[in-house]
Amino acid sequence: MRYFSFRRKVTKGRIRTVRRFFILGDICTMNYEILEAIGQIAREKNVSRELVIETLQAGLLSAAKKRFGTAVNIEVSVDNKTGEVEIYARKTVVSEVKNPALEIPLEEARKLNPEAQVGDEVKKELNFADFGRGAVQAAKQILIQRVKEAERERIYREFQEKVGDILIGSVQQINHGDLIVNLGRGEGIIPITEQIRKERYRQGDTIRAYLVDVTKTTKGPQIILSRTHPRFLERLFQLEVPEIYEGIVQIKTVAREAGERAKIAVASTDARIDPVGACVGMKGSRVQAVVRELNNEQVDIIQWSPDPAVFLARALSPAIVSKVDVDEPNHRMIAVVPGNQLSLAIGKAGQNVRLASMLTGWRVDIISEEEYRERKEAIPLSALKGIGEKLAKKLADAGIKSVQDLAKRNLEELIKIPGIGKARAEILFQQTKEILGSKMTSTEMQNVDKG
Repeated sequence: MRYFSFRRKVTKGRIRTVRRFFILGDICTMNYEILEAIGQIAREKNVSRELVIETLQAGLLSAAKKRFGTAVNIEVSVDNKTGEVEIYARKTVVSEVKNPALEIPLEEARKLNPEAQVGDEVKKELNFADFGRGAVQAAKQILIQRVKEAERERIYREFQEKVGDILIGSVQQINHGDLIVNLGRGEGIIPITEQIRKERYRQGDTIRAYLVDVTKTTKGPQIILSRTHPRFLERLFQLEVPEIYEGIVQIKTVAREAGERAKIAVASTDARIDPVGACVGMKGSRVQAVVRELNNEQVDIIQWSPDPAVFLARALSPAIVSKVDVDEPNHRMIAVVPGNQLSLAIGKAGQNVRLASMLTGWRVDIISEEEYRERKEAIPLSALKGIGEKLAKKLADAGIKSVQDLAKRNLEELIKIPGIGKARAEILFQQTKEILGSKMTSTEMQNVDKG
């Protein structure tokens, strides 16, 4: 039998240690080394000693099955205190052996138990060294696989409990644009779609990200991180603003276009606390800490209101809103702004109004005060004779919803609408001229005259 100094080799990792142990020594005699190996595996992979022992037993049973063809009569015990491993085969005493794996002749049985009789059952100790290299390898593979599975399950549970938190790691690798992040116990990924567009990272850089989800895959748990998620902004404010962490200031809703601009609506449960001021901090220190983390993303902090019209007027900041019309049935609001505020309210490429719509949850239209007055003065099509519901709908589908809209069209445009011939179009234009009279612009008058 070959003995082996176990303590000098443990630094190479527990799986390799167990493998060497199986191959080089008799597992039934190296009690202290087994105990040490079990403890080492449990510590390094953060799994319970009980699981390691159960896995070791399963591996030995697999080895026995490979060697003897069956393991139904095999017993394996591992003493958790002493590390002693015992392997026994239960065999039935017979006068003539037909199945050596399950039966034992009387003469041999009496060597184990002098009082044994035919029909009795005796336990025969097995020498693991006789199992063969193939059986040893099978036992080793089971141990490796089971420990890996246990470790994956532990990592999955650990990070599943952290979903919704901000994690800190270091960039380990950049794979086709995706960032692989070392999180210590696990490995996360920030897909390219979850990265702020203008940010660039190198291997070894420290990074903070929001834990979106943890999924199980054949290669282990996949930890999905994001720096573009609206909740990432919310969690950053929770870290920077004590009043949010304590629940005095509440984040009601967040709208964000990552890397460009974001709006966050806050409210206070204490009338003495200004929620916006609490988030901004002394000389803007708190909001600036968030902005720096987001690579200078512009953040607008807005005081939330239960009144949708008031809330929208604030959400369109920095534009000044003169009036808000609320269309409850269509869940739509129209914000009226001075003419010189129109572009500011809409924002670059419509960003400001888009974020305001996301923040309030309403469909939002922006119009100037002049256009608003025109809409209010609009004369309905029902003022014209011969306009029924069907024809009014056809005109509305063509963008003609008032008599003023009709006056802005010419004869050729009108006769293209199904159901309106030249004669009817001329009659409609004549009525339009009579109703509007002096209110018509020179262009509208020309269109009607052409009719």
